[in-house]
Amino acid sequence: MVTSWAPDSWRAHEARQLPDYPHAAVLADVEARIARFPPLVFAGEARALTAELATVAAGKGFLLQGGDCAESFAEFHPDTIRDTFRVILQMAVVLTYASKLPVVKVGRMAGQFAKPRSAPMEEVGGVSLPSYRGDNVNDIAFTPESRIPDPERMVRGYNQSAATLNLLRAFAQGGYANLLQVHRWTLDFMGRSPWAERYQALADRIGDALDFMAACGLDPETVPQLQGTHFYTSHEALLLPYEQALTRRDSLTGDWYDCSAHMVWIGDRTRFEGSAHVEFLRGIGNPIGIKCGPSLNPDTLLRLLDTIDPKRVPGRVTLITRYGHDKVEPGLAPLVRAVKREGRLPLWSCDPMHGNVVKSPAGYKTRPFERILAEVRGFFAVHRAEGTHGGGIHIEMTGQNVTECTGGAIAITDEGLAARYHTHCDPRLNAGQSLELAFLLADMLNDELRERERHAA
Repeated sequence: MVTSWAPDSWRAHEARQLPDYPHAAVLADVEARIARFPPLVFAGEARALTAELATVAAGKGFLLQGGDCAESFAEFHPDTIRDTFRVILQMAVVLTYASKLPVVKVGRMAGQFAKPRSAPMEEVGGVSLPSYRGDNVNDIAFTPESRIPDPERMVRGYNQSAATLNLLRAFAQGGYANLLQVHRWTLDFMGRSPWAERYQALADRIGDALDFMAACGLDPETVPQLQGTHFYTSHEALLLPYEQALTRRDSLTGDWYDCSAHMVWIGDRTRFEGSAHVEFLRGIGNPIGIKCGPSLNPDTLLRLLDTIDPKRVPGRVTLITRYGHDKVEPGLAPLVRAVKREGRLPLWSCDPMHGNVVKSPAGYKTRPFERILAEVRGFFAVHRAEGTHGGGIHIEMTGQNVTECTGGAIAITDEGLAARYHTHCDPRLNAGQSLELAFLLADMLNDELRERERHAA
């Protein structure tokens, strides 16, 4: 697909945010072993996702991307996977019903084990140790031994990703995602949320529509789209030795694909010019996400697009914006104008999480729900003003009943954060907050749809 590129050509470029492994020979052995493992996903699946994302970029769909900030080995459990999957299904139903557009579902799952850090060291109680970089690298326990990067953890990460993908495929195609189950997707603890009642009313309307369709001879047996759903996986392509080990040449096209996930993205800290991560991503055929924040200027973004997507392939690039509630409108507008002026048509998606982290009085990292919502509103306001399509949302969330983000209809307070604060890294929306965000987002999409219809008339 790209000349002068190989899966290992990134090694000749500057690589930031990679761990300093103490034993090169052990790392090389692990890389060689993983390179012999079966791929986790297939090139054809990645191409199918690219095609669906192209539809979204053209204004005919919406991208819902969500999941854990960082998956962990300790919390690996089928119920955790199921509950996050079902909340994503709920959100997708709400968004589809409101916008009358297909929703592409992509999980931050089955591979989100490595995390960039703002500093190489962290200090607790006067003791300084290497930062926790995700379970694929080291352990969250604050001990000298736990913080030593261990290549063998990549093997465990691969195995957990394989098991997670196996379960997700079973849920997506084995009957759990059948639209007839729409009433059963609500988690028990969400009964306290007024949005759960609104969801039940929506499920009732969908059920009535399905009953009517069945009377007309259209049911899951005759309409495969009602039986299951397409569900894709994604993660930040941060740990390049792992990503390279799972990069394979497609036997049908001869192109290279990173078979660790259907979609991978590059973060704010690794998308600089001359970056090893940019070099790696430019050569793989997967759809690519690029995080865009206050440090990115329009000219740099255009050069980055020329490097990663020189052929301007529809669906190839998703620009994931993350500014903060008070910076999104002045920061995003210049990027949107520059990209539009160049005639490019990427998919624009809003990450309202990473720019809205604050510290509670008790010392917990949290994200106020009202700030998250304000950034989403600002994102859509920019795209309405510029005549472009705000096509997606990228959130850190979980199906667990956690108390990590303040606010929302359940009104988690600063004092209530300690009740169930379980994240390994950054605070996540819980199921109730995620569903609430979906309904509020659906209202925005409805407004956008009515505006388009008014202009068309």
